[in-house]
Amino acid sequence: MMEFLETYNLLGLTIGVATFLIIGLFHPLVIKGEYYFGVGCWWVFALMGAVSIVASILIDNLFYATLLAVWGASSLWSIGELFHQRRRVEKGWFPANPKRKYNRSEK
Repeated sequence: MMEFLETYNLLGLTIGVATFLIIGLFHPLVIKGEYYFGVGCWWVFALMGAVSIVASILIDNLFYATLLAVWGASSLWSIGELFHQRRRVEKGWFPANPKRKYNRSEK
């Protein structure tokens, strides 16, 4: 597959499309994560980000190393987005989970 992508100069395009899809995947993950678990699930994103970044350093293949780095960066970025999502829920922009109380002590 790598030879095909490199032969037809599609490696950059493929990485770009995959990056777009990875970032797009994290949007609903943040929304659902905050809805069901609150901001307390931040450690899952931190662990996923750290593991992905370390794996991207250890892998020799440029394509997979790049995608792992994008996954890791998106995971780490999502930690901040969880806290922003909580504020969006408090403002009424997104539905709150009726089974959970939203309060400022969750910081």
